[in-house]
Order: sequence, then structure tokens, then C-alpha cells
Amino acid sequence: MSLGPVMLDVEGTALSPADRDLLTEPAVGGVILFSRNYESPRQIAELIAEIRNLRSPALLVAVDHEGGRVQRFRDGFTAIPPMQKLGHEYDQDPDRARHLARTVGWLVGSELRSVGIDLGFAPCVDLDWGVSEIIGDRSFHRQPDVVAILAAAYARGLQSAGMAAVAKHFPGHGAVVADSHLKLPIDRRDYGNILDDMRPYERMVENNIVAGVMLAHVVYKNVDEMPAGFSKYWIEEELRRRIGFGGAVFCDDLSMKATVPYGGMVRRSNRALRAGCDMILICNDRPAAEEAVEALRDYSNPLSLVRLARLRGMGKSLRETLLSSDAWQQATRELDHWLERPSLELDA
Repeated sequence: MSLGPVMLDVEGTALSPADRDLLTEPAVGGVILFSRNYESPRQIAELIAEIRNLRSPALLVAVDHEGGRVQRFRDGFTAIPPMQKLGHEYDQDPDRARHLARTVGWLVGSELRSVGIDLGFAPCVDLDWGVSEIIGDRSFHRQPDVVAILAAAYARGLQSAGMAAVAKHFPGHGAVVADSHLKLPIDRRDYGNILDDMRPYERMVENNIVAGVMLAHVVYKNVDEMPAGFSKYWIEEELRRRIGFGGAVFCDDLSMKATVPYGGMVRRSNRALRAGCDMILICNDRPAAEEAVEALRDYSNPLSLVRLARLRGMGKSLRETLLSSDAWQQATRELDHWLERPSLELDA
């Protein structure tokens, strides 16, 4: 059985009979885990192993684990600072910031790989325009070139740990106030202004260090009437053709309020897939997920299967081996030392 186009969530810290039934449906291709699924490193490793053993090829297992506010696994994992802190470091010492970004990426990737996670949806490469309710300190910086530099370093750290980078939220979520979890944001900037937001993606694609991109649930009113995740223009014309991205495209969670005006879950799912998404997320709405999975039972896109296969995690250290390694101990000491340092304020 090949991987389907739907990534969904599960109920708790172990699979329920309903979870097992749903995860064996042909349209399912992945599972995204949340804080409610986590108790300890041992428990999450057992849950992931249970998910993997359900079918062959195994489902992709993902988590949002950027650092700061968006870190689903806490106890037993290194606390990662928000990416904005790396941007502040860059303003003081660019070389040090690049090194720290790579170190942080390696720590995130190696700890997630040690329990069996394939990919963490990171880095967030939205620009810090100073207005977004949901992005805020998740952004590295306001300047697109700085974001590109730090995101590239973070991605190289992930790669060295055996994990692919998935950049988000294309073409850019940082210039709108509204949170797409709650309502549909409208970005009224002209195309020329949005080019800055896309520059980090261009640099990462040029350097072949990003294997996945997640779309924003934002309407860019002066460019296209559809939200990016439902837009052939943003996916096919901008991301694929102009930027040259050949990896996997993810549609962000279709249960977000921003997507409600675009039909029921089956219609939303079909819109995203027809626009060019390789995988769609449906979270925290089991009836809607079941409806979409049933409707997509016969869906197949061979090119998507190739792109998604490239996201599988590579290599895996036992957690005990990782935590006793010189590399992990050095990385955590360095991170602790950096976070304990007094902040230096630049002159205005």
C-alpha cells in the first residue's frame, strides 16, 4: 500500500482502535503529533513504533517542533529558544548566530530522530514585520537575507541529524495581523512587496537545503483571489516554476477557520490537491478527517509519492547513545551558555 495524501492526528498517548482503523485507510500517508500525545521520550518512541508497524511503507510521522512557543515535546527534550533570539544574535555577531542556528537545528533533528520522528515542520521563514499575532518571535528576523542565512544554517543542522527541512509558510505569513487558526487573513500588498517574503525560499532552493514547503492560509488579494494553499498560481507559477522548487508541498491544517469559507472538508481537500499540494493536513476534527479519507480512497499521484519519500528520516541513534555522545553534550552546553549570557543591546 502506497502513502496517501492525508496527514492527520491521533487521540492520545497510545493508539485507540479507532486510530488504528483510520491509519490503515489508503488515503492516509502521515501522522502529526501534538503535546497531548506526549508523556515521555520512551512513551513517544513506543507510540511512533506502533504507528510505523501498522503498514508498509510506514506512515510519515511529523511534529511541529521549531522552538519557543512551538515545541510539542518538552520534558526530556532540550528547551529550544524562539528563533527571534537567533536573529538578535545575528545583529551582534553574524558568524556566531550562524553557528548557533546550525547547532539548534542539529539538536532539534537529532533528538526527534532518536525517538523516530521523520520530520519537524521547521524552519519558520516568515519575515518579522512586527504585526502578526501568530508569527511574532517565531521569525528569525525582519531582513529577508538574514532570515535566509539563519534558516539555511538551521536546515543544515537538521540535515546533519538525518532530518529534512520543511520551510513555512509560503509565500509569507508575517505581514498580516490575523491568525489563520481563527479567521482568514487578507494581505493587500502588491506582488513586488511580497517578493521579499519569498527570498528565503529562493535561497534555500538555490542551495538545495529544503525538501518540503508548507503553504500559508492567507489570501494575497492583489495577486490571487484564493488562499495560497488552494492556489495554482502560488504553487505552480511561483513556487514550482519561478523559484524552481521540486520537493513536497504541504497544505497547512484544513481544519483552521481560515479555510471554512471554501467548502466542506472534502471540497477543501480536493481544492488543495488540485492546486498542487502533495499532502494535506487535517487535525483536531476526526469526523471531517474520516469524510476526506473516504472521499480520497482512490486518489493517487505518483510524483507526490516520490517527493514524500524523500522526507523520511535518515539514521537513528538510540536516545541513550545520543545523550551520552560528545556532540550532544557539547551542543547543549553551548546552547545553555549562550542563553545564560546577558543580552547586549545595540546602540540605536
